[in-house]
Order: sequence, then C-alpha cells, then structure tokens
Amino acid sequence: MRFVKMHGLGNDYVYVDCFEQQLPGPAQMAVRVSDRHFGIGADGLILVGPSEVADVRMQMFNADGSESEMCGNGVRCVAKFAYDRGLAGREEAFDVPGQASMPLSMRVETGRGVLTLGFSVGVDGKAERVCVNMGEPILAAAAIPVAVGGDRVVDETIEVLGQRLRMTCVSMGNPHAVFFVPDVAAVDLERLGPAVERHTYFPNRVNAHFVQVDGPNAITVRTWERGSGITLACGTGACACCVAGVLTGRSGRVVRAHLPGGDLDLNWCEQDGCVYMTGPAVEVFEGIWPD
Repeated sequence: MRFVKMHGLGNDYVYVDCFEQQLPGPAQMAVRVSDRHFGIGADGLILVGPSEVADVRMQMFNADGSESEMCGNGVRCVAKFAYDRGLAGREEAFDVPGQASMPLSMRVETGRGVLTLGFSVGVDGKAERVCVNMGEPILAAAAIPVAVGGDRVVDETIEVLGQRLRMTCVSMGNPHAVFFVPDVAAVDLERLGPAVERHTYFPNRVNAHFVQVDGPNAITVRTWERGSGITLACGTGACACCVAGVLTGRSGRVVRAHLPGGDLDLNWCEQDGCVYMTGPAVEVFEGIWPD
C-alpha cells in the first residue's frame, strides 16, 4: 500500500490514493498504521478517491478504527494531497470573508456533505495554505446528537467524574462538547476527555474541548478527540469552539484559535451563517506499507 503521511497543525493522518489502488478492510488498517510504536504513527487513516458529486471524496477512520464524518485538519490536507498529485484543483478564486481570496479551489465530498475549499501555493508550486467553508453549524440537540431536553445545549450543566461543568454543544458534521475554563493547562484532560467522550448524553460519543478565552478574538484550546484521544489540533473542534464562544457571549465571530500544534483562523460569517477555517497543510513523507 502506497501512502503519504500529512498533518495539519500536528493533527496527522496517513493518506491513501484510492484513484489508483483499492484498500480492503480500511477500519482494521487504520488501527495498524496509526500505532505510534508498531505502525506509521497517526491520528487515523484518510482515503482520497473519486466522487460522483465533487472533485474528490474523503473517507476517514480514527486511530481506533471507527469511521468519522469529518476532520477539518484532514480535509485541508486532502486538498493539498489532491492538488500536488494532479488529481484535482480548479483555477477558480475562492472568496474568504475578511481575508484576501484564495486563487485556487476544490470541492471535496465528506461525511458532512460536499465542502468547498480555497488554497494558495508556495514557491514550489505546491498547496500550502487552505481555507475551508465548513458550512453552517448544527445546533439542534437531537441532530448533534445530545440526549438532553430542549432544542439547544448552551452553557448547560453536565456532571463528569463528580465535577459539574458548563457545556455548549455544536456539530460541524461531527459532534463537539465545548467547556470554557479559566486555565486550559490546569485541565486533567487524560481523565476528563474519555469520560466526556463516552458520557451517556452522547449516543455517538463526542469530541471534548476545553477553551480558555484570551480576548474577544483569541482563544486557547485543548482537545480530546473521539476515537483518537489527545491530539495537537482539531479543525472541526476549533470551529465548534468559535461558534460556542459567540453563543455564550465570550468571544467574537472572528477568532484565532491557539492549539498545541499551531494556530487556526476562524470566522463564523454573519452573512451566510457558515464557518470558515484557514490553516496550513503539510506533507511529512511518503512510503510503502508492506501489506
């Protein structure tokens, strides 16, 4: 199996070109290649293949083999993977609210639906910075899903390991629970993360994010990802944190999210209701897995 290791802010995945090769048993393969001691080492596996409704299709599996609907850092790398290898890419400008437009664009089919991305290229002619229109956030509790009463979950109380926490829930095609705290460094993420992920409120499990507000346009985030554990960055999660900040009056619609792996620029655009996420996409190395 030919593969490419890529990352967005340290959120790393193994990418496979399924235009040229078929991959039976991707869930089992995801577990094996993701192992950081006996495999390639990654947060999961992403397949890039043909689509009937977009330029390419993205299918992703977490490190535990579970399939996920969407990954913000992963989809940025899909754009780079496809463009750099001549699989897709349009010379059509992509308008980014509040920023200069991106000169190139691409449409990617995901578990969330078809997303439009814009990107720029570096001096080497390869894609390096990508903006994704992540679509409108899903706020209805039943659609996230969250098994609580009421239409939305905004600053609601949840008990986790004997602690009473205030939670705001958002879906960006995958479910997120956001907790605002005074100091993210003080959060025992290894204990709280898995307890939140598998809490009875979340029938499909959930990604857990602890957020420190640094100012109206800046937040610091630590994440426990569903199926992968602690990661250096979560793109959909950063988008959910931006939305949660607005819903709770803690931050503005345009924020820079400081993640352990680097920064993401986010804009919950008031005009179209969509969240725009801009950040890097990096190729680490390519190789051949023996099976």
